[in-house]
Amino acid sequence: MDLKQLKFLIALDETRHFGQAAARCHITQPTLSMRLRSLEEELDLPLVNRGQRFEGFTAPGERVLAWARTVMAAHDGLLAEAAACRGNLVGTLRMGVVPLSSFNPQPLLQRLHAEHPNLRFELSSLSSEQILEQLASNRLDLGVSYLERLDGEHFDSLPLEPTHMGLLYDQRHFSFGEQPLSWEALIELPLGLLTSGMHFRQSIDHNFHIRGLQPQPVLQTDAVHQLVQMVHGGLCCAVMPLDSSLETLTEHLRLHPIEDAQTLARLGLIMRRSAPTSALAQACFALYQQSFSGY
Repeated sequence: MDLKQLKFLIALDETRHFGQAAARCHITQPTLSMRLRSLEEELDLPLVNRGQRFEGFTAPGERVLAWARTVMAAHDGLLAEAAACRGNLVGTLRMGVVPLSSFNPQPLLQRLHAEHPNLRFELSSLSSEQILEQLASNRLDLGVSYLERLDGEHFDSLPLEPTHMGLLYDQRHFSFGEQPLSWEALIELPLGLLTSGMHFRQSIDHNFHIRGLQPQPVLQTDAVHQLVQMVHGGLCCAVMPLDSSLETLTEHLRLHPIEDAQTLARLGLIMRRSAPTSALAQACFALYQQSFSGY
């Protein structure tokens, strides 16, 4: 067994196609199939369901795949740790961010890239549960998620600025004055909202509920980009993070402040405490504390 075989297994999972996995790994498809069969023989387990095309992994294959990801993450972490000991940062910083986070990672990542040009970044939009799970399993280095009920024994965190909310609208279809909007005024508007299972929606519902208001949204969706598209088309307005920069997506979108509008839970930058620790995450934590944190 070698690391390349594990890399091939992960590539097959990500592409779900033998040919595409081989192309990603810069080898031929017969070579990929041969190396995976060799891995199966060594482990004495069938890992891949084969037919005319890739048909998924067997149950043992799924378990081996999880270990393969852990091993490759540890390998990458080892290289990053060695480089950090030499005063350099290399590899890929893997960051998961909850949908509609008001945290803009661009300044932080730009600063890191300027100081360490060989550093690469991988951003994923994930739920708070997925972020904690993938941090714990070493599939993420950093997370931006809500701090409520965070297990401080297993994770370190840095609180981010409070998330204030505003109303996203298209100025070709709606117009508001200079004063912040009240929640009572929002009830009179055609609203598009995220589905009730999403954390940001829970904060919206709470603000309506404590005022005895019951919104009747014209649209509900779990996809942020679809909601923004509907706002741009004039179908609705949407409550969004005030500092999300969503209004910059087109020349017609605007974000208007809402009175006393803040999410229930604070967002934070999160890193796991357990080994193997991530040198990339630690460097990012330190830089944020030095240059960006006011808390």
